[in-house]
Amino acid sequence: MANPFTTAQSTAAMRRWGPVAIVTLAAMAALTALTADAVAKQARPAPPTEATAPRDAGEPIMAIVSIKSQQVTFYDADGWILRAPVSTGTTGRETPAGVFAVVEKDKDHHSSMYDDAWMPNMQRITWNGIALHGGPLPGYAASHGCVRMPYGFAEKLFDRTQIGMRVIIAPNDAAPVEFSHPALFVPNAEAVAAAPARAETLAREATEAARTADEAKKAAATAARETASLAASLRKLEWLKTRAETELAYADKALAAAKTDQAKARAEDLKQKAVPKAADLATQLDTAKADAKSKLDAAAAAKEAAKTAATGKTDAARAANDAKLALVPVSVYISRATQKLYVRRNTHKPWADGGEVFDATIEVPLTIRNPDKPIGTHVFTAMARNDAGLRWTAVTIDNGDDAKDALDRITVPQDVLDRIAPTALPRSSIIVSDEPLSRETNYRTEFVAVLNNQPQGGFVTRRPTTDALVASGNSWGDGGFGFFFQRNSDPQTGNPRPRGGQYYRQAQPNWW
Repeated sequence: MANPFTTAQSTAAMRRWGPVAIVTLAAMAALTALTADAVAKQARPAPPTEATAPRDAGEPIMAIVSIKSQQVTFYDADGWILRAPVSTGTTGRETPAGVFAVVEKDKDHHSSMYDDAWMPNMQRITWNGIALHGGPLPGYAASHGCVRMPYGFAEKLFDRTQIGMRVIIAPNDAAPVEFSHPALFVPNAEAVAAAPARAETLAREATEAARTADEAKKAAATAARETASLAASLRKLEWLKTRAETELAYADKALAAAKTDQAKARAEDLKQKAVPKAADLATQLDTAKADAKSKLDAAAAAKEAAKTAATGKTDAARAANDAKLALVPVSVYISRATQKLYVRRNTHKPWADGGEVFDATIEVPLTIRNPDKPIGTHVFTAMARNDAGLRWTAVTIDNGDDAKDALDRITVPQDVLDRIAPTALPRSSIIVSDEPLSRETNYRTEFVAVLNNQPQGGFVTRRPTTDALVASGNSWGDGGFGFFFQRNSDPQTGNPRPRGGQYYRQAQPNWW
């Protein structure tokens, strides 16, 4: 606020100095204003704008959202391809920073939480309702936790992405940088080339093993029914033989007790009838027992054959499933919090409630040197093939070790490397983090991990996906094994929850 006294003094002075002084003061004021405006513009960066790389773009491999800059950048194998401003979650409903992947797409989605609000070209990254979609952009964070993109940008992008695309939400600016390290997967060219034929062969073998197992099961069931009826026949013959022997014993007793010729004659008649009857039933029973033994042996053999065939079916299905999964990129998550390594692959099998099923058959302990020291959160992505096998990039979104030092501290079990490295493909990834997996990680997600040192209001306002055990044993008919949580698939349905959904929980010790 201007001081009235100072203003009066200045006015009087200008009257004394005349027009020249007035012009001079005006010029100085204008110069001061221009200088202040220039400083303000220099301090305040230009708002992000939509941009397209000046080259032919490939398929998007990852998207990085900067909460600080309110910008999203999409990358293909050769670098950035699209940029646009965004609007992330407002205070109290912050978009959680972390590592995600697209789990469902809906061209014309409407919110079930916010008055049927239109969320066109929605790409969901958690089942409790965090998504990328078209929406209004006021120039600052203003959503309820989702990432709003310009309407036209979201529409243009929608058909170019696929389920499983990596989405990284960073608290600050982040970008992938070229990276190499001995711990990164090096595929075997021969194994990669042979993988399709191997998968086809093992699929045929699994089909044949399933047919053999079904036939063996039917044969064992038939044999079991026959032996069951045979057992009833044996019990009846046993009873008849016992009855005949009782009648013979009665005849002998009557004959011994007979005092008259007439009584003796009756007893002799009874005995003559009882002797052949008892002998005949004894013969029938011996024959039936011999026949039953061969049939019981055959039934036991059929049962054992069915058991062996069932094991063969399971083994063949597992081998076929592993071979099929070798044809898709692999994602690995390494958590310092749990000292475990998790492996997931997209089966591309649609689920009735939306999204696709992710295989989750590997979860193993591993060694991290200095486990009490922060390691940071780093995302390593195989962008494309090169002469060395794969060309990798690294994105770091949380402080700790740098990317190289983080990998230096980790020892991955050799059997896991042998299982997944030879056929590793572009789009494969390794995530290293201090964080445990979020409880939003389930059978229809790749990995969800949020940074616990960042606000998670966008999670707090949403209902957590419910823990419901839904499947076991046959991985949707294709040979994977384990138990899985079914979770609420309705996005944007509200219910208070603590701490942003962190801490993934396995169903039981041998879930995988």
